[in-house]
Amino acid sequence: MNTSTMEAAAGRRWALLRRCGGALLACGLALAGAGASAQTTYPNKPIKFVVPFPPGGSSDVLARLLGQKLSESLGQPVTVENRPGAGGNIGAEYITRQPADGYNIVLGSSTQLATNIHLYKRLGYDPLTDFTPVSMVAVGGSILVVHPSVPVKTVADLIALAKAQPGKLNYGSGGVGTPAHVIGESFKSVVGVNLTHVPYKGTGVAVVDLVAGQLDLIFSDMVPTTPQIKGGKLRPLAVTGDKRSPLFPEVPTLAESGINLTVGQTWWAILGPKGMPDAVVKRLNAETEKILRQPDLIERYSALGISTHFTSPEGVLERIRRDSPEFGKVLRAAGVQPE
Repeated sequence: MNTSTMEAAAGRRWALLRRCGGALLACGLALAGAGASAQTTYPNKPIKFVVPFPPGGSSDVLARLLGQKLSESLGQPVTVENRPGAGGNIGAEYITRQPADGYNIVLGSSTQLATNIHLYKRLGYDPLTDFTPVSMVAVGGSILVVHPSVPVKTVADLIALAKAQPGKLNYGSGGVGTPAHVIGESFKSVVGVNLTHVPYKGTGVAVVDLVAGQLDLIFSDMVPTTPQIKGGKLRPLAVTGDKRSPLFPEVPTLAESGINLTVGQTWWAILGPKGMPDAVVKRLNAETEKILRQPDLIERYSALGISTHFTSPEGVLERIRRDSPEFGKVLRAAGVQPE
């Protein structure tokens, strides 16, 4: 074989190797790209949904209904994990220490996000800067109920009785700074009456004592009071919020009695740790919006006296900025000092 022939053969072999090498390189890049895509597709593993309160309460029930829907929508298990304690602070702070990858979220409420900052000197987190908000989820009013032995049928009757007997009537709450306490203190201030506050370790416990006649009244969420009202063991006088509850359409709002409270609602929102990727937040926000528009979820929330309420992530921060100063004002007027 002469020199020119050998060079031509070598050239053909080199061209073949280049073509094969290019194909292998392209294949390798495609595989690598597929692997990267699989790693960044959200979600590709179970999601932990933290509830900062014990099982059985409003937050827990709302989260479990929502978590089931999120699991169906996202195609991954969504596991509800209760981390109660310190007015919800333990569960809220726990989330701030988790990876900000979208696999750890919390159902925060107005208690952790707008009230507790006025109750604790060392909160352990900043509601405005230590979370990534996703969306508001729900809002719920409270219902003012009295024990049947209290001789009143209307809010006007209650105010007249309280003014005639200053400090004699007592009202229960789930603890200092809980919605029942904040609303109760706001009511006292607005109508000018003196009621004695009796804090409990949970609203459900307070309702038990109210039914037993150890308390006169309470501003409670609907979950623990509805069966007692329907059973005739408690008498409803009014609901907070801007409209009547579908559970008790015959019960007027406080506003219908000329009483306007600035802190009459409890609300809930989904949040994650600070620094969650924008793409993950957008996905969770979009799925939450679709879920909150589903008639069966709306109906099940309504049965708890709660309304679905979707917002943008910024809407969560706006609600915190709006409500927190109002809650603080009520608590300071009641003489509550951070501990």
